[in-house]
Amino acid sequence: MTYKKKLIEVALPLAVINAESAREKSIRHGHPSTLHLWWARRPLAAARAVLWASLVDDPSAHPEEFPTEADQLVERKRLFDILERLVPWEASNDPRIIAEARAEIERSCDGDLPKVLDPFGGGGAIPLEALRLGLPTYTGDLNPVAVLIQRAMLEIPGRFKDKPSVALGTRNRQGVGTRGLATDVEAYGKWMLDEAQHRIGHLYPSVGLNDGTSATPIAWIWARTVKSPDPSWSGSVPLVRSWVLSKRPGKPTVWINPIVDRESKTITYEVRTGGTPPEQTVTRGNGTCLATGASIPGKYIKEEAMAGRMGAVLLAVVAEGQSGRVYVSPSDIDRQAAVVTPPDRIPTGTIPYDPRNIWVTNYGLTEWADLFTDRQLVAISTFSDLLGDVRSVIESDSIAAGLLDDGRRLHDGGNEAAAYADAVITYLAFVVDKCADFWSSICSWNSTGEKIRQTFSRQAIPMTWDFAETNPFSTSSGNWYSMVEWVAKVVRNLPQPVGARAHTAQRDAQARIAEVGTCLISTDPPYYDNISYADLSDFFYVWLRRNLRDIWPDECATLVTPKEEELIANQYRAGSRQAATEHFEHGMEQVFRQAAANADPRFPATVFYAFKATESTMEGITSTGWETFLYGLLEAGYSITATWPVRTEKPGRSISIGTAALASSIVLACRPREVSAPMASRGDFIAALKRELEPAVRILQQENIAPVDLAQSAMGPGISIFSRYARVVEADGSTMTIRGALGLINDALSEVLGGEESEFDPDTRFALTWFEQFGHSPGKFGDADLLARAKNTTVDGVAEAGVVVSRDGNVRLVERVDLPPDWDPATDRRFTVWEATQYLIRALDSSETEAAALLARLGTGVGDRARQLAYLLYGICDKKRWSDEAGYYNMLVTAWPELVRLVGTSPLPSGEVRLF
Repeated sequence: MTYKKKLIEVALPLAVINAESAREKSIRHGHPSTLHLWWARRPLAAARAVLWASLVDDPSAHPEEFPTEADQLVERKRLFDILERLVPWEASNDPRIIAEARAEIERSCDGDLPKVLDPFGGGGAIPLEALRLGLPTYTGDLNPVAVLIQRAMLEIPGRFKDKPSVALGTRNRQGVGTRGLATDVEAYGKWMLDEAQHRIGHLYPSVGLNDGTSATPIAWIWARTVKSPDPSWSGSVPLVRSWVLSKRPGKPTVWINPIVDRESKTITYEVRTGGTPPEQTVTRGNGTCLATGASIPGKYIKEEAMAGRMGAVLLAVVAEGQSGRVYVSPSDIDRQAAVVTPPDRIPTGTIPYDPRNIWVTNYGLTEWADLFTDRQLVAISTFSDLLGDVRSVIESDSIAAGLLDDGRRLHDGGNEAAAYADAVITYLAFVVDKCADFWSSICSWNSTGEKIRQTFSRQAIPMTWDFAETNPFSTSSGNWYSMVEWVAKVVRNLPQPVGARAHTAQRDAQARIAEVGTCLISTDPPYYDNISYADLSDFFYVWLRRNLRDIWPDECATLVTPKEEELIANQYRAGSRQAATEHFEHGMEQVFRQAAANADPRFPATVFYAFKATESTMEGITSTGWETFLYGLLEAGYSITATWPVRTEKPGRSISIGTAALASSIVLACRPREVSAPMASRGDFIAALKRELEPAVRILQQENIAPVDLAQSAMGPGISIFSRYARVVEADGSTMTIRGALGLINDALSEVLGGEESEFDPDTRFALTWFEQFGHSPGKFGDADLLARAKNTTVDGVAEAGVVVSRDGNVRLVERVDLPPDWDPATDRRFTVWEATQYLIRALDSSETEAAALLARLGTGVGDRARQLAYLLYGICDKKRWSDEAGYYNMLVTAWPELVRLVGTSPLPSGEVRLF
């Protein structure tokens, strides 16, 4: 079946998409990711770009309108311009840009918009962007926490669009979009704060300062304790990873000083400023007795903790000063205020066994409630109980404001007073969850930022030895009302496009695809064994079930989140690594088979795959997870038509090879493979790679794909060739594996890039090969002489060109820092592309303006060859793991569009250097 190629299957303005994806990480207030925590969310910029480019035709799909490559390039640039204006955060709710993007979609779809489905909806990034683009949006997830997040992001805003707020004092204000709803979240969140202050405010007394005044506490710094195993010390001792409270550049360190009284066998704590803090007393689970210096084995600590004999001691209090944080030694009042009776009704649930991601169970913290101190449980339970009280107030106020008293709840499709109260409570329940994240004994103190570090500062629940307890009633990080404001800002910014609706359901992925029918699938599935979503999300679910069971009875029906059906490779749950892999492979294959069967033939499916650092090797990009992922797609009957690396780290000069050098994820565009797909031999596959990979790589370079992304981007055309065949047969008759295919693709890419060498001058060709062999280290003159002859030059000539230094029987490349500062390309008697490239990098390291000035003098011909050389040199550095040097070449190519823009479109300068 023939199909019209979509833009994503040919080219993307990847540099812009990646830059906006990285910038998005620094945008917090109002960003949907701050509505409720979910792990491994894809950037909205990337999700929006991928969806739009999957729907819009590439110019090559219309040869009657764009008959030549030049015509297609002009049209592609026009589409790129739209996409580049669409992806920034500021465009999210810009009606003019969104309307232009929608019009382009409708033009390519002839007005017949497809259903868009993300069957692994998770945190909702992809369906949110589908909704924003005005598409019929479907999503789902097996996890009830994810489903509730999706309902709050996608369904609730549209149901109460343009309704004014109902709270007294705000009524009939701000009724545009979701402003009324957001205003009520703030108003009733403040009502809860006032009520909670009345009920439990006395548990958080002010702290006395040295000048006789008092201040509001921000946090209490605690340490876990165990009885010392040393017989000479009968008391408990603290387990502390850091005694530092504040460590800021240019300011004295503030730290906790433990005072050991050997006569009374007690330890007290005082805050000091300046000087040197003591050493930590716990590291890697093993401790040291503060009083005697005796070793405390990790096994002993675990045994004491499991027996219920682990305690906690207050080390310091952080308070709100007039000009910043104030650190105070703890008093008896501070210690006594924390001694409270735990609430009668606490969330129940056992913490799953997952020693890789959840460490607390080894220390006797086996129930979710165990992660909170008694005072923390009282605080969260109080706000949780207030949800029921405030819901009655909201419903009453809604009726008074003119909404119908029809009694129809939100889960039944209501949109009047009862449903509106349910909607506001859903968001306020999310506030409780955000507070739980900041109010547990897993939180720690960030001494650099002088703020609370949340429970989920990483995708795990580690053991925290010295923890920070937040004051819900302060005005600093982690307090109740700041969380209310975070949620309200998100609600205020959520899209409510005219005519588009979202449909969410709690289903496994395969069932959801079958249920929706023919659709365009864009999804971000689980990644092998990266994250145990179900295990971690129970931390929130036990509170959500308590708070929302009456509002969302279906989503809150189970005691904990579904585990066995979750599609990840969890060896602790499956019993072995092999069983976990088989569960993941079989499940993913079934999902993809269903997706292929339900695919809308007009569009490619798009799938995000997140890389881990270990997936890059000297031979290319290979790993169990990556191969399993590709295998599942191909076995399900998909052909891969493109791959695009999406990175979310901020670009920098030095790219760490094998870690940050990998994109955060790769987007694969896929179409169902033809039933009549042929078989091919190994030779056929290699011949097809040699024939088709070079023009595909040229397009990627033409679109200025960064060198760091080129290998991953080139996998798309390569694996597309492989996946078009029903089977590729090796010489011995066996079927070629995914790993074998990836190796051949990497080899073919090296050949394509290596073939560019012939376009350079002989001295540059010499330098390129010498660099690959020796880097900037010296090599023997005899080796250099042989190489120079092979490249049709001489060692003396290359030295005359300023490329190498030859002395004492050794030859080495001249490093950039040693290049003459007064170099003039117009007067250089033996000019080389190698020199031009190195000088461009040196200029760029100073400023883009300086580099652009040099590029203008070199002219476009030399400039283009310098850019080509940067690609080749990056590839060498990548293979050799020379991360710092690789970063310079990546920097040059990445900056190229801006350098060209700065040069402008004026005629070539009179000093342009012409080599050929």
